[in-house]
Amino acid sequence: MKLAVKELEQKAKAAKAASKKLAFLSTEIKNKALLNIAEALIKGQDKILAANKVDYEQAKASGMNEAMLDRLMLSPSRLEAMSQDVKTVAALPDPVGEIFEMRTLANGLQIGKKRVPLGVIGAIYESRPNVTIDISSLCFKAGNAVILRGGKEAINSNTALARAAQQSCLEAGMPDGTIQFIESTERALVNHMLQMKGIIDLIIPRGGAGLIKLISENATMPVVTGGIGVCHTYVDKSADLNKATAIVYNAKVQRPTVCNALDCVLVHKQIAKDYLPSIAKEWAKANVEIHCDERAMAILNSIPSLKLTPATDEDWGKEFLSLTAAIRVVDSLDEALEHIERYGSGHSEAIITEDYSAAMRFLNEVDAACVYANASTRFTDGAQFGLGAEIGISTQKFHARGPMALKEVTSYKWIIFGSGQVRP
Repeated sequence: MKLAVKELEQKAKAAKAASKKLAFLSTEIKNKALLNIAEALIKGQDKILAANKVDYEQAKASGMNEAMLDRLMLSPSRLEAMSQDVKTVAALPDPVGEIFEMRTLANGLQIGKKRVPLGVIGAIYESRPNVTIDISSLCFKAGNAVILRGGKEAINSNTALARAAQQSCLEAGMPDGTIQFIESTERALVNHMLQMKGIIDLIIPRGGAGLIKLISENATMPVVTGGIGVCHTYVDKSADLNKATAIVYNAKVQRPTVCNALDCVLVHKQIAKDYLPSIAKEWAKANVEIHCDERAMAILNSIPSLKLTPATDEDWGKEFLSLTAAIRVVDSLDEALEHIERYGSGHSEAIITEDYSAAMRFLNEVDAACVYANASTRFTDGAQFGLGAEIGISTQKFHARGPMALKEVTSYKWIIFGSGQVRP
């Protein structure tokens, strides 16, 4: 353990030193490093996938559930998507040094804000090896050094990815220490990392509720939390039913193991008899298990080949992360809003409606990071928002909310130009 702590402290100090240089590094060098990484993911895919296969087989043998296995798995198509995301980050404007909100005061002072890096960002994450590349890319493009501490279940995948990224950065002329990867998987290191307030400026946890709770309660530096997504879609009485079926199917089935996948459908009573059989039959093609309230069950229980089960209190507010969804029939938009307020996690919520007033009321009143009208919640993603990638999806309100990308890992300082002014 002493050796692991020593490794962490040495790498953290190196990251701090690198952050001082990164703050003033040219966009050209940073973009070159990003393009190197994008290329390395494709050229080195055989080695990366072999490392991932070791992790996947060990995790499966240990009894890891399907949702976590899906998050752990890499494939040629996923590596290609990661590579494209990195290229997108390279193509985005460099936020560092941006001057904004500049104005001239009555006394002649010119005052405004200049965007600056945060410094050193610590990432503690589970299962998802793509986080290694996403966080690294966004952090150093925004002038930050990063310390990566992944979980033991993905240690081989993360090591292969981190080494590819580190080599790519060095070849581009980035400061040594820009990306620090902690190879020890000893759990005690997390607690030690959370006490490094003087070196690490921000901690970002990516994982389950237990990890996020541990970090939120023990970190001595600011923490951005999120990732727990209990996502609802409300099908209003004025909804286009074909549109509603396609959206709700996509939100549940396209990739059910992620935080922006649908968990619960709320359906207005006036269209429930027409709509519920439609979505249930489509879901049945994907083998979705449906947890129904009494009114939904009464409508669906005569249809063959559906996987139905009576909903319990535990089904409301539950993040399923699987091909399972809950359905509740509601009397009104008001009841849908009350349900979401009670059971939502502040992640992503949607309404399907052709009534403009209902849509705007939903967008205005639902308190979540991302609120949709007539679209799938599966779009809550940095790449889908045109941000290249994301460091995480924040469900808190300070300092960032929703998908976190380049600007969300910067701060600003006030800059003031004078011509001899003194305060009277």
